[in-house]
Amino acid sequence: MNFLKNILSSAVGVLLAFFWLILLVVLVGVFVGSDDTYEVKNNSVLKLQLNVPVKDYAPVEVDPFSQLLGLPPQQLGLNEIISAIDRSKDDDRIKAISIEGSLNAGVSQLNALRNAVIEFKQSGKPVYAYADTYGQKEYFFSSVADSVFVSPVGQVDLKGLSAELLFFKDFQDKYGVKMEVIRHGKYKSAVEPFIANKMSESNRTQMKELLNSLWFDMVDAISMSRDIPVEKINKIADALLGRTADISKENLLVDGIIYQDEYKEKLKNNLGLSKYKTTSLMDYIQSNMVFDFDQANENPKIAVIYAQGDIIYGQGDEEKIGQKMMVKAINRAANKESVKAIVLRVNSPGGSALASDLIWRALEKAKQKKPLVVSMGNYAASGGYYISCNADRIFAESTTITGSIGVFGIMPNASEFTSRIGIHSERVSTNKSPNYSPFSELDPEFYEVTKEGVDTVYKTFVSKVAEGRGMTYEEVHALAQGRVWSGKQAEQNGLIDAIGGLDRAILSAASLAEVDTYKIENYPDYEKDIRESFRNMPFMNLKENLLKEWVGESNFTLFQQLNKLKGKEGVQMAMPYVLDIK
Repeated sequence: MNFLKNILSSAVGVLLAFFWLILLVVLVGVFVGSDDTYEVKNNSVLKLQLNVPVKDYAPVEVDPFSQLLGLPPQQLGLNEIISAIDRSKDDDRIKAISIEGSLNAGVSQLNALRNAVIEFKQSGKPVYAYADTYGQKEYFFSSVADSVFVSPVGQVDLKGLSAELLFFKDFQDKYGVKMEVIRHGKYKSAVEPFIANKMSESNRTQMKELLNSLWFDMVDAISMSRDIPVEKINKIADALLGRTADISKENLLVDGIIYQDEYKEKLKNNLGLSKYKTTSLMDYIQSNMVFDFDQANENPKIAVIYAQGDIIYGQGDEEKIGQKMMVKAINRAANKESVKAIVLRVNSPGGSALASDLIWRALEKAKQKKPLVVSMGNYAASGGYYISCNADRIFAESTTITGSIGVFGIMPNASEFTSRIGIHSERVSTNKSPNYSPFSELDPEFYEVTKEGVDTVYKTFVSKVAEGRGMTYEEVHALAQGRVWSGKQAEQNGLIDAIGGLDRAILSAASLAEVDTYKIENYPDYEKDIRESFRNMPFMNLKENLLKEWVGESNFTLFQQLNKLKGKEGVQMAMPYVLDIK
């Protein structure tokens, strides 16, 4: 026994010594390391490669453990990318932008980045794009370049948009496990896969119109950048006239067919340089980091509060919107004297009705103290729209997915399955109130009580939208019932005020606050402990990576969506689906 204790204590001692050694090395590297780690050289080309997830807000921090091990960042912030592109316009060291590789961002985020690159081009500096092969999102973004190149065996996969839904009714009937659904709104198709085997006509209609609206905006942008008529681009998509590099060039989708080494040589020649230095986006962002240690100063500020992810009841973090963290951030911004206006940046398909309402209340109180403007990202739907509807002004990208003003409740029921395998349940209660159990048939009284709650939340939702948007209840109800709209459609029907990105929303907030000069202050503050420093290390994501490799990328996405059902407690305001546009 003592031998085992000695072995165990020795192992613990070695691990602790190893930990402190790493910590010492990191601290030495941080404090005595060279100051030019992220120095940008003259004659640099800024490389836009977005192969990690792009979040609306991803605080840029120099993680010492990741820096020591040379690990790449796990995410990039849209705000930081746009700021970097904007700074590079006037940076004499940056001679051009090169768009390369795959993209891990939503269409509305890419639209905002496209606009930033268009402004960069107005400075007179060139933009080039190269990829081994282009998916639709990659080409939508890369088409903004002055010259677009593809590898000899590549293609431009331009084929139009589609969305596929899976339906589980027969599966539930076969195995005796089903979802009990209570909803309000004929378009509230978040629960349709559990109650039908095919799309309802109302769902098919909204999806068709939504996809058409998004596709038109993408094609229109490509048309303007490539000088190809919209009609021709649709013919290219219909006939897959980007299926090879040669056919892509014949149809003017690309300017040249070359290998990557030839692309680098072409950049050098086009820029008239004997050599150039490639600067990564993250290095450029970190080279320009300016720390404002005087956060208490009274200079005017615009607070930008980021609400990104599913809405949950609880604390929340960088991936999920929790009312505790959001309300704290809203109250801080509202009560801070130097903050003159608030911009709420929403990128959310919705979630908990209760959490959404608590966030709405905090925003309503904040609006009484200073102007409130909303900027919508890829999604601002259902609960995401709920927390937006009372703003003084609402901006969205034309490709934003919004609306989905509807409510549902969903409860798993395995009573038929358990009965088949010989498991039975009985309940003893002190009162006659209806109860719910996943192992018993749904009590009709419980259904009626729950439906009453869903209907009440729906009426509250519609009423608050009507008040916030200056519309009647009937006008909002006609647009609601869970229907999803694009940003362009939402502008036409009055659910938003104007098309524009975060920059335009900030300008509007400053105008409402009557301030000309100001700084941006980002909220909320994400507190991190030492465990977060190990986040980027490969072994931290081992389970996720193994599962993804085992089931495949598409099946892993389905698993994630089904897994989210576990966290949906209470009445939900959630979008019907998340479109993965490829």
